[in-house]
Amino acid sequence: MPNRIVIYARDIENITGRKGRTARLLLQRIRKTYGKKPGQLVTITEFCQFAGLKEEEITRFLVH
Repeated sequence: MPNRIVIYARDIENITGRKGRTARLLLQRIRKTYGKKPGQLVTITEFCQFAGLKEEEITRFLVH
């Protein structure tokens, strides 16, 4: 299990290989989809559901 439940733009960069700006835009799209206000945190679960990825796969990138 990861020691956190929040995903950040840097994590998305590492997972997807996309640049920082693209990762931040993706977080904005996820916030909009889930009805969150700008600046509210996005959970790993929300990211996985939005991106169609398995949480188990993503947590490997977050646990070091």
